[in-house]
Amino acid sequence: AVALAAALGADLCQIFTDVDGVYTADPRIVPNAIKIDEITYDEMLELASLGANVLHNRSVEMAKKYNVNLEVLSSMTGAEGTIVKEVTDVEKLLIKGVTKDVNIARISAMGVSDQPGIAFKLFSLLAKNKINIDIILQSVGRDGTQDISFTVAAKDADETVRLLEERKGTLGLKSVVCDREVAKVSIVGAGMAAQMFEALGEANINIHMIATSEIKISVLIAADEANKAVAAIHRSFYGE
Repeated sequence: AVALAAALGADLCQIFTDVDGVYTADPRIVPNAIKIDEITYDEMLELASLGANVLHNRSVEMAKKYNVNLEVLSSMTGAEGTIVKEVTDVEKLLIKGVTKDVNIARISAMGVSDQPGIAFKLFSLLAKNKINIDIILQSVGRDGTQDISFTVAAKDADETVRLLEERKGTLGLKSVVCDREVAKVSIVGAGMAAQMFEALGEANINIHMIATSEIKISVLIAADEANKAVAAIHRSFYGE
């Protein structure tokens, strides 16, 4: 639909779905989630790639590339939806969304040789096998070794472990550990790290790994605490 809109020079591309727009969180987890009137391509792209299932990230990428205005709206209610465009009006929301992704796994390469080039060998091996890496955490070296942990899509976990096990000698690692009981919870918004961490701390949720960019913050936590974390973070920014 976005490709056709771009080719035809359409003023607007409307995507009709089973929801009436993009919300600050999944309404099934956070009943008081707020519908967003406008959101930028970059913000929507982050939300889509972080687990929000309203729009496919490829469609958002194409809309941004060809400057196609999108509207996400319900096919049943007829209400105004959420506009996705290059520039939005003055910020009204502290953050644009809280998302969770449970379809991930944490891989830990334990006892890796602490020498230049090892991380390159490890991650280039995975890249050659089309395995995408997300959050990365590298420990401080000790006794000539270090641990490297990272996340991959759950569907790639077994293949990742197999590749690393096969090349233990080349990579100089002692063992490979896979943890599937993890979730990535993220917010899209700038300068909000402290408040997010405070919310998780007050909810007694332990953070395993952290990744940040200019407009997003992601944390890795136990999978069974994902919904609790989303609710706690949303409550911190928007109240009950």
